[in-house]
Amino acid sequence: MAMLRLLAIGLLSGVVVPFLWLQRGDGFQHASLTALTALVLGQFLTVPAGLVVGLVLAAKGTWTRTPGYVLGAITIVFGVIVAIRSWSTMSWLDGGPAGLGDPEEESLTMFLASFSGGVTTLVGVSIVLFRWAGYNSQAAPVRQRGPRRYGRARRKSLSHVKGHSP
Repeated sequence: MAMLRLLAIGLLSGVVVPFLWLQRGDGFQHASLTALTALVLGQFLTVPAGLVVGLVLAAKGTWTRTPGYVLGAITIVFGVIVAIRSWSTMSWLDGGPAGLGDPEEESLTMFLASFSGGVTTLVGVSIVLFRWAGYNSQAAPVRQRGPRRYGRARRKSLSHVKGHSP
């Protein structure tokens, strides 16, 4: 569960990369193009970092609690907004606005942003479904090493009691 949680956090954390202020024009569509480009670049940094931290935490067995509905809902909404904005910006780019550098490069960036939005939405849906299904990773059987500290004590054989035959 740490992997899923930190994947969602990594996808959401791509926003923290500041706008690179490479905006080439005025207007909402130019700002949207710049923001989505910065998001994709930020996710190239934050998603692998989140996956590495999640892998380490999953290997150690810490932070195994199932992610909550709030993280799932925020992830779904964020993914849908990114996907819709990237599709809108991609259709705007296909119209051939003036003042852009390489339209094919910008279209590829918007394709990556739409893919990122779709993956983010799927991660959010999977978090909500895991939570709704009642999955509890702490309830899964874990092989314990060493002496048992909790639970029922082992029963001793009654063969040593007089009058008891096995």
